[in-house]
Amino acid sequence: MATDVQSRGFEYGVKHFLSSKKGQLDEILVETLNLPLSEANFLISLGAVYVQQTRTTQPIFVESEKLIRVHTKPRRFATDYNWSERIVFEDRDFIVVNKPSSMPSHPAVDNILDNSLTAVSLFCKTPLFITHRLDSLTEGLIVYSKSALFTKTFNELLAQQQIEKKYVALIQGSQPIDQKLIHYMEPSPRAPKKVSPHFIENWSYCELIVEDQKTQTADLWVRLNLITGRTHQIRAQMSQLARPLLGDQLYGSMVERKNEKGLPAIALRAQEIEFTWAQKVHQFQLSDEL
Repeated sequence: MATDVQSRGFEYGVKHFLSSKKGQLDEILVETLNLPLSEANFLISLGAVYVQQTRTTQPIFVESEKLIRVHTKPRRFATDYNWSERIVFEDRDFIVVNKPSSMPSHPAVDNILDNSLTAVSLFCKTPLFITHRLDSLTEGLIVYSKSALFTKTFNELLAQQQIEKKYVALIQGSQPIDQKLIHYMEPSPRAPKKVSPHFIENWSYCELIVEDQKTQTADLWVRLNLITGRTHQIRAQMSQLARPLLGDQLYGSMVERKNEKGLPAIALRAQEIEFTWAQKVHQFQLSDEL
């Protein structure tokens, strides 16, 4: 039996250890972590187990002295949506989906099943590939690819800032905000993201254009053109202005917001996307009402 089990990432119950003997992975987890066999196999099937830094979804045979990492408390997300109603467009090359809030747009480090990419792939019975990302709490349009060529082309368009992405949001307070927002984001993988209105060397440039804004009772409705697409960029920039998105408690909102299933949500929707593919301009839009 392994004698040294190290716990890291306590909030997710991450365990690291070396296998003390060779054997089937599920049996090693049972013996080392004192898990029921059913739970061990569930964690493996969910993609929450890694052997030698490689995710495995089968109870493979493992040699002794191999590094095993187990996410014993994987985050779970609801995926039982009516995906036929959420598919905005589909052809042989790509598919456009209206992603719900409170769901990752792609597999997570501790869960490969509970995300919109996997859910839509299973619904369509077609392998799909990630082209860009939306935050888990953000709802709206996301494009998934059906081919390596489309993925490569879409990524090139993103790098060249030739894909137009617009969002609508509700932010705290009714006073107007500047039409152009420029900040610099600290290069850290952790959230909440830190941004500054002043240039800081090696921090990432963030630009956001406010195309429209209007007061809705005590809040401000805004249409945003995302020029650069940093992780949590809109959320962090609004928070830096002391105008967090409604429901975005990570970034300072005191308002609780829920989606259609009663799950946490923020008042942010990827409402429009436009790009050129196969010599044709493709534009997709959702409602701008929040």
